[in-house]
Amino acid sequence: MSDLVEIANLFQSYDGRRNILNDVSLTLQKGRIIGLLGPNGSGKTTLIKLLNGLLQPSGGSIRIGGLEVGTATKSHVAYLPDRTYLQGGSRVSDILALFQDFYEDFSVEKAGAMLESLKIDPSRKMNQLSKGTREKVQLILVMSRKADLYILDEPIAGVDPAARDYILSTIINNYDPESALLISTHLIGDIEKVLDDVVFLKEGRVLLHSSADYIRGAFGKSVDEYFREVFAC
Repeated sequence: MSDLVEIANLFQSYDGRRNILNDVSLTLQKGRIIGLLGPNGSGKTTLIKLLNGLLQPSGGSIRIGGLEVGTATKSHVAYLPDRTYLQGGSRVSDILALFQDFYEDFSVEKAGAMLESLKIDPSRKMNQLSKGTREKVQLILVMSRKADLYILDEPIAGVDPAARDYILSTIINNYDPESALLISTHLIGDIEKVLDDVVFLKEGRVLLHSSADYIRGAFGKSVDEYFREVFAC
């Protein structure tokens, strides 16, 4: 394994006074599935935006594959936002064709196989699909790329409980093991079985960064149980 993401002394402030992120330093390795966990307001969304180059840091640095985050890293990151952005009357097949034109690393064959696996008809229009199915299509678009870093923000939040294991298996079976996969979620109990590492954020600081197995061994608790203990009100 080798370091893919290097975050050093990262600060982020929106008003010049209150820091949303406070001196965050992390390294994320290739071949790992990492849970980015914390309560609302802990800085998870801000960190994700910084990794995607959607914000400029107030201080510190982020490198992905040795490159400063910016235009050069956009082709290395596949990002699933926490909100549905695919709307309108476009057919699923048309959106696949658009992604194939836009991203050199996009595999329309891989996307087609996942659509079939999840029983989604590519001839259907987006406005004919339920919110949960639109979110599945977004996930398929992301996982059909060959990226270095996959960032999934609440990938199973809009999916019914019966489908969550199916969605998680789709994620695991279709991400490149030479990449890193960062998942931000509140549904820790549903995803912890696939996590290699966890990062706990609290009030913009890294409270814990360890392997999931370390938490289970050192504290005798699941990641979900330990999270609830650490962040108990």
